[in-house]
Order: sequence, then structure tokens, then C-alpha cells
Amino acid sequence: MTLSFKRALQALLLGAALPLATLAHAEWPTDNIRLVVPYAPGGTTDILSRKVADMLQKELGTVVVENRPGAGSTMATAQLARGGRGADHTIVMASPGHTIGPMIYKSLPYDPVTDFRFIRNVIEIPNVMVVPADSPYDSVGEFIEAAKNKEMTFSSAGVGSSIHMSGELFKTLTGTNMTHVPFRGSGEALPALLSGDVDVSFENLPTVLPHIQSGKLKALAVTSKEASPFLPGVEPISKIAADQGLGDFATTAWFGVIADDSMSDEAVQKLQAALDKIVADPQFLTFIEQFGGEPAEQAGDAFRQYVADDVQRWSRVAGAAQLD
Repeated sequence: MTLSFKRALQALLLGAALPLATLAHAEWPTDNIRLVVPYAPGGTTDILSRKVADMLQKELGTVVVENRPGAGSTMATAQLARGGRGADHTIVMASPGHTIGPMIYKSLPYDPVTDFRFIRNVIEIPNVMVVPADSPYDSVGEFIEAAKNKEMTFSSAGVGSSIHMSGELFKTLTGTNMTHVPFRGSGEALPALLSGDVDVSFENLPTVLPHIQSGKLKALAVTSKEASPFLPGVEPISKIAADQGLGDFATTAWFGVIADDSMSDEAVQKLQAALDKIVADPQFLTFIEQFGGEPAEQAGDAFRQYVADDVQRWSRVAGAAQLD
């Protein structure tokens, strides 16, 4: 066999193998999907993430949930932003900590808007302005008038939480005298509110709903733009106190799936399609009722813009509260 014939035969065999190699290319996902929860087990983010993971498995294969708490969710987010091996199969359940964290931790190695792919927002949960049952204030207006003339305290689940920042936004827009009292989570903050040790809180709806229903707390308003079906008769702050500087007040706790910006288009498209099915599933809609949550709509560029707007909102609040 001559050398030229060998080369011709090798070229022929290589050309024949190319279609086989193309067919052998595996479609995404080629490995288990990792859904990272940037908080400890047991909280709202963890419970929601495990439900989403369970339903994603029916669409895309094995999904492993991994808790990586620390520094207000920024530790897990920083690890995601570093990318590297496995980045095409790793997603994070992001929440307001993603947009508030950069206001608190100035040396973060990532930009919360430009360094990620925003796959889909999943649900939104309003906060509720609540006071103890024996509070003398029965309306937002009454509370504002009192807080302009005396020092008030408001509790939160910690510095930089959406509960804390909702209180700071309220304080900034109304010019009221309010002192922040942070706790190590809502589990510690709630007893102080129930006992009247603090005057008010802007807690997540799931945390306070049972106590509102039992009469142990009074709900003065919700913080979302629209009323919540889970609190009939309780109106948004922006509507009932627009004449007192709160016409633009709107805060919600949002939960959505993000990935490192190196994730492939194929992966993003498949994840978006799967999450679209989940969010529309009656089983999922029934599940999120326990959080007082409603399905979100933003995906892709719309979700990115939603996050960018959230960053700007909290940047202004953090500046006014001298958190930066």
C-alpha cells in the first residue's frame, strides 16, 4: 500500500466519522444540574428551591440541591460568578439579597447585573407593614403622624434583608423618626414584634400571615403595588398613603433562577422552557400559596432589567440610610 493511498484512505475514514461524531454529541444537560440555595436549610428560599428542583427533574433529569449560606447570599453568588468547571450545569435561586448585597459588601468580585445570565423569575412575595395587636395605630397615616413626633423602632431579619430595606425606604420617603433593630432572622425578630418591644415591621407575608389571621398582629398595608389575595381588605401602601410621600413605595421579595454568564444558550433556553411549564403548573401555583406568593413573569432580558432596577432602588435607599 503506497503512502498516498494510505493518506487518501485515512481522509476517507475521517470524513465518514464526522457525521457519527456529530450524532454522538450529547444534548444539554450532559451532567446533573446543581441548584444552589444561598441560605441555610429550612427558610423560604430553601423550601421553594427544593420544590422547583423536584419539578425540574421531571423535565430535565437529576437536579441536586446544595445549600451554601453566608454573607447575605453573596458567598454563593461569588462562587457562581467565578464560573469554571460545572458552570454550564449550576444555577442559583437568587432573591433580593442579590441586589441588596452589593450595597452592604463593597468588595464583591462580581457585578450583580452584568456577570450573570438571568433565566427566569419564579415568584414574588409582598412584605406587610404590621404592628402589635395592642398598638394604638390603626392606619399607615396614623403611624406616620406619630413617627414624625416621637422615636419609633422597626425590626428586621438582619441588616440588608428586604425587611430592613423596606423599613429604610419607608423612613426615607416619609421623613419619620425610626430606629432599625436587627435580629438574626425572622425567628428572633417576630417575638419582639408580638410582644410590643418594637413598634413596627415590614415582614415577609408568610412569616406574619398566621399571626394576622389570629389577631396577634395588625396589618396596616402591603408593600406590593397591588393588594394581595391572601390579605383581603389590606391595601398597598402606595395607594392609601400616596399623599404622605409613599406614592412610589413598592417592594417585594422575589425569587428567580440565575446562572454564570458562561452558561450556553442551549442550557438557558431549556431551563427557561422548563421553568415556564413549572410556573404555569396548577400544582406549583397551589404550592406557592403557602408563601402568599404569586407567579412572576420576567425571563431573560426582562428579568435582567428587573434586577437592574432593583439594584438602583436599593442603592438610593442604602445611600439615604448611610449603609454605603
